[in-house]
This record gives sequence, C-alpha cells and structure tokens, in this order.
Amino acid sequence: MKKRVLLLDAAVLVRKALSLAIAQDPDLEVAGTAANGRIALVKFPSVKPDIVLLDFEMPETDGLATVREIRKKDPRVPIIIFSNLTERSAAVTLEAMSLGVTDYVTKPSYVDLTAATLEAISRELLPKIRALCHLPEVPNRFAPAPQPELQPLPVPVPHSPSLLSPVQIVAIGVSTGGPDALARVLPFLPANFPVPVVIVQHMPPIFTSLLASRLSAKSVLPVRECVSGEPLTSGRVVIAPGDFHMILSQEDGRLLLKTHQGPKENFCRPSVDVLFHSIARVLGTRALAVVLTGMGQDGLKGCEALHGLGARIYVQDEASSVVWGMPGLVARSGLADKILPLDQIGAEIVRATALKAAARIQG
Repeated sequence: MKKRVLLLDAAVLVRKALSLAIAQDPDLEVAGTAANGRIALVKFPSVKPDIVLLDFEMPETDGLATVREIRKKDPRVPIIIFSNLTERSAAVTLEAMSLGVTDYVTKPSYVDLTAATLEAISRELLPKIRALCHLPEVPNRFAPAPQPELQPLPVPVPHSPSLLSPVQIVAIGVSTGGPDALARVLPFLPANFPVPVVIVQHMPPIFTSLLASRLSAKSVLPVRECVSGEPLTSGRVVIAPGDFHMILSQEDGRLLLKTHQGPKENFCRPSVDVLFHSIARVLGTRALAVVLTGMGQDGLKGCEALHGLGARIYVQDEASSVVWGMPGLVARSGLADKILPLDQIGAEIVRATALKAAARIQG
C-alpha cells in the first residue's frame, strides 16, 4: 500500500512541483493538497496522511499554527517543513521542531516545473519521506548510496574498564530529529563538565548558529557555532557550521578546531565521518563518540576508525530514534559499546568522563 502524503503550500506552482516529484516514487501518493492550514486541517481526518509536507508562509492559518493543531489531532504523524532558506525561516523551523516537526527540506530559490527543479526537489525530499515512512532505501538516482546488508544485532562487548584511557573529548553526530535530541542530552552536562563537546548536526547555513543559541539557552554549558582556528576548550559545546566540515587538528602542541569546505562525504557537509576521522588521528582511544538519531550512514566509517583504536562509542537505541539509520548501522556493525535510550545518554556521557575529572583532581 502506498504511503499517503498531504501537501500544504500557498503557491499552486509549488504544490504542482511537489506532486510531480512525489509521483516519481511508486511507493508514495499525494492524498491531498491545501493552500493553507485551515483547509488542511479540515481535510486531515479524511485524508489520513502517513506524512505531512508544509511551508510556513500560508494565509489564514500559517505553518506554526497548523503544526500545533496537527499535533493535537495526531502526535505521531511525521511533518516535514519545505521552506525557503532565510534567517526567519530557519528560526521558525527550529521553533516548529520544538513543537513536533520532524524534519525540514530547503525549498529551491526558484520553483518551476523543469526537470532540473523536480530533480533537485526529489533528491532532497524523497529519501527523507521514505525514511520517515519506514520505507526501505532504494538504489535510484535520488536516494543515498545503498547501505551494506545488515546482520542480526550483535551483543555489545564493552571495553575493559582497566584498559580505558580518560576521555578527553565527546564527539556527537546527529541528523534527522537532532535538535530535539540535543536539547534533551546537553542539559544533563553539568557546569563543571571536564572535557570539550563537539557536534556535527546535519543542517544548512544559518540554521546551525540559531540552533547553537537555542541549545545554549537550555544548557548550563555555553553552546556556539565553531570559529575556524579556535582552541579546543573544556566545558564548551561547539557545533559545526552549516555547509562546512569541522575537524580537530594538533599544531605546536595545541588542539584546534578548524572548518573547511572540502568535498561532501555521505552527501553531507558537515559530515560526522570527517569529524570522527580527525579525532581518531589526533586523540584515538581518548575519545567518546556518540551517534544519535539520523538517516543514512554518516558516522559509520568514523566509528570504525575510532573503535579500532579503542575509543568508546555510544549510540541511541531504535525505540527513541526518529530514524534509526546512523545509530542503527553503527550498532549492527558491532561497533557500539552501549546502545541507549535518549533519556539515558546524557547521564552516561557524564559517567564516561568521570575518570577524566578524577584524574584532574588527583593531578
């Protein structure tokens, strides 16, 4: 049975373009369209969508109001924002995600019905719709590269505590569902947290700086976007800027965070793998990698490198993940020391860094 999509956008041309893009996937169908939230809310009970796609800029009932009302009717149906990339839209998107929006896709600067526009929309949108509707990835020109065949989930084999080095950095990789996940993990970290925290969240420019501000307001630790060349500092949370990779570098005995715009990895920039590989080269076993909810396989290769050096790796469990792509692949590859519900991850990070804090006190 095809998954049913409800489309909301004020522009007839955009609704048509989205309908044509979605029609390219044989597992999806447009079950209803609406020019504003009021119409969509009337249609919602009869359409019974498996997923909702909407813009914010709509007359009568805008996107935020529509999200609030949809969540009253159905707290679980996935909602994707499809909007322009502006500071205002980024701020509204992050607000909407706190209300229950699942993910977002950036609308092309100009939408028409040309093949190039439809392909651009489909390339970004269809894999996300499929992932959120729990459809398998397909090897077409729009979907991410096929994942390796999954084996039964192995039982994690933790490292022996006597062999563990003190953690000197916590590195977090996250994608779909990330803003909410981070907002639930970071508040667990106390003001005297003894090591730096570095984060790759798959987001475009503008979004990451606003996300850092929102997370900083929820956390006792300062959270901000990375400035290339800054020193790695304990008790600080740094997020990779949108469209820039972030890496750890060692120069003249100093640990620095740098950004660059090298090629995308796993279709992503920033990429979790790029960050994790750099940490493996510089700190090796002294790292704790955490992979949270997200689609795709970004972070898998970096976890392989870190695991091979003896670093600890924690992943979010399937039940609490919006999409168990990134953490699921790490877990199924046997690389995870712990597979944890989201509400336990913050406390486990604190426990893992306690050895570092004890060493500092003794020193």
